[in-house]
Amino acid sequence: MYQLETFQYGMLAYSKAGHDKGNLYVIIKTDYEYVYLVDGIRKKINNPKKKKLKHIQIINDIPEIIKECMCSGKKVTDEDIKRSIKIFSKQ
Repeated sequence: MYQLETFQYGMLAYSKAGHDKGNLYVIIKTDYEYVYLVDGIRKKINNPKKKKLKHIQIINDIPEIIKECMCSGKKVTDEDIKRSIKIFSKQ
């Protein structure tokens, strides 16, 4: 079984299964069996994608933009999510 503590708010994750296979997302919420993912375009913060833990591949990295928001107490926006994904994809 998956260890829930390895899935943290702000981490990047690839979808491994489903019609969105290969898409990059940011984790915004976790529970026992699922994670909730956003990309800032199709799946926004107010309507995240619910995906089983076994269907994603996490990237053990939290983008700087999201870290800054978390540290300053600022709310993460869809624009922050889009920018984070775009920057990571270019690397």
